[in-house]
Amino acid sequence: MVFRRQVKSLPPIVLFVFMLISDSGLMAKESNIHQEPSTIMAGNHSITLNIEPKPVKAMQELSFSLKVTPCDKLPDKLLLDLSMSGMEMGKNRVTLVKKSACFYEGKGIIVRCMSRRTLWQLTILSDKLKNPVFTFHVRE
Repeated sequence: MVFRRQVKSLPPIVLFVFMLISDSGLMAKESNIHQEPSTIMAGNHSITLNIEPKPVKAMQELSFSLKVTPCDKLPDKLLLDLSMSGMEMGKNRVTLVKKSACFYEGKGIIVRCMSRRTLWQLTILSDKLKNPVFTFHVRE
């Protein structure tokens, strides 16, 4: 009962955002991409992201790879969108090409933020996968 009163006092937009994130399962907890690949679930798909070389640093060429299972009916290319929450960084997209049945690879650069922020979001732009998001810090 107390919880219900607390929830009613929250602004509607906060409730909407909370429901979107908690129900979707598509937002990754912040991953430690510097040590190992990161995996999230998007519906019935398991998606594993790896970025090399490690540690992941800004302003150097990086290799992005995704393993998606099951991968039936996915296109031959996937598009990654690299962005920062609350900061306009311009378009930074990486095209991944299917290399084998469920494995995609591509190269790109994560730019350095002038404000020294390091928390990035990587969104897989795919209606089939429902645009899952990985979050991680980039080292200077």
